[in-house]
Amino acid sequence: MNIRSQTEFVLASASPRRKELLAQLNIPFEIVTSNVEETSVQAQSVEQYVKEVARLKTRDVAAKCSGKTVIGADTIVAFQDRLLHKPKSREEAIAHLQALSNNAHRVLTAVVIIHSNGEETVFVEETVVKFKQLSPKLIEAYVDSGDPFDKAGGYGIQTHGALFVERIEGDYNNVVGFPLASLFEQLIHLRLLTI
Repeated sequence: MNIRSQTEFVLASASPRRKELLAQLNIPFEIVTSNVEETSVQAQSVEQYVKEVARLKTRDVAAKCSGKTVIGADTIVAFQDRLLHKPKSREEAIAHLQALSNNAHRVLTAVVIIHSNGEETVFVEETVVKFKQLSPKLIEAYVDSGDPFDKAGGYGIQTHGALFVERIEGDYNNVVGFPLASLFEQLIHLRLLTI
């Protein structure tokens, strides 16, 4: 498919997974990362939290990239309206996976598009993920692999975390960290891309 871009794009993310997904559109983009402290964000709901973190990161990059369209995102895992951040210890990673075992949780990604004129477009995509019953042995083996520590919720669906999933409702790519189909739809709607 021939997709043409109407602007210069910047991806405000260091995530290799987001880079791979955006590259599927076959449009040129550069990567500029933000240095903001995500934990400074206060919010009344998980939806508001993920939007504010994504805004913070994207605005930080947009300030360095005038005249370009900046796309940023943040992904969170919410279980019973509690945020499960990237685990900081082996014990926390095990606790995350024990909580998610045999339960459904929500994965929310907020995407922020800051246009070259400074206007902002923000949307949130939600996917529900249901885990199988996880044995203590499986949880410990996965945690000891080191995979959970750079991932919200303590697992990666695109790695061995896929072995935990009973079903998903919604966009798989959203769980990876970037709702590509919805982003593409927005960029077409905003006339930033044409086909």
